[in-house]
Amino acid sequence: MSHTAVATVAAIRMSGATPVLVDIDPDTYTMSPNALADAMSPTTRAVLPVHLYGHAADMAAICEIAETCFVIEDCAQAHGARYQGRPVGSFGDLACYSFYPTKNLGALGDGGAVTGNDAALLGKVRLLREYGWTPQERYVSHVEGVNSRLDEMQAAILRVRLRHLDADNEARRRLASLYSDLLPDLLKKPVEREHCRHVYHLYVVQYSERDRLRAQLAAQGIGAGIHYPTPVHLQPAYQAGQVRATALPVTEQAAREVLSLPLHPTLGEAQARTVVQAVAAALQ
Repeated sequence: MSHTAVATVAAIRMSGATPVLVDIDPDTYTMSPNALADAMSPTTRAVLPVHLYGHAADMAAICEIAETCFVIEDCAQAHGARYQGRPVGSFGDLACYSFYPTKNLGALGDGGAVTGNDAALLGKVRLLREYGWTPQERYVSHVEGVNSRLDEMQAAILRVRLRHLDADNEARRRLASLYSDLLPDLLKKPVEREHCRHVYHLYVVQYSERDRLRAQLAAQGIGAGIHYPTPVHLQPAYQAGQVRATALPVTEQAAREVLSLPLHPTLGEAQARTVVQAVAAALQ
């Protein structure tokens, strides 16, 4: 999908593969199973759904469509999110997590993890993590790897923060519920699909005059972000055949209209109500 952080696509390019970008579901902003089905071909080797903004992609449909391929879940924005009672990251062959400080489970610096249930596949990932070395033959590169180790300090911080993830996610959900109840209906608000548990890494609304709304909020001292203003297929670095994409109308409309309102576990209810009042005033 093209409506994602460019890191998702950069990882595919680094593997030597060609990303084929598909459109998104207009309500959840996650991969559209119908668009995926249309894009599948005999050369498709892997499918990479992104659990964007904290909402799970439709993994049952995606895994059925991609049954002959690897499925690699991008869980960077969805620590603790669930789909059909199971945590995201437990459906595909591998799952990738980011621990960037702003994530639901964040360290104090860069970090990430890859998880999965296939021991052989995870063994290959471990080889890539540190120059192709094994514990038995350190300094012997069996494949061309990189230096991508999580340092001990970040691991220690994450071990403590993990204990608070569920409580932090519940705080996010309470604030999201307040927003959804009180924000004007002129905005398109986030949804939580049946059998899903949204963890609201971001609270993203959609509005046709997004830039005007953002400017008026900024004038009142309220910052609002745009995730993501330029779809990957329109990025300058990917205009020479590095990616393949057909028409992506839902993606391009989202890029023009989405706005992320302030939301994090330490945001107070009074502050959230101030945001609501500012938005309501801006839309009058």
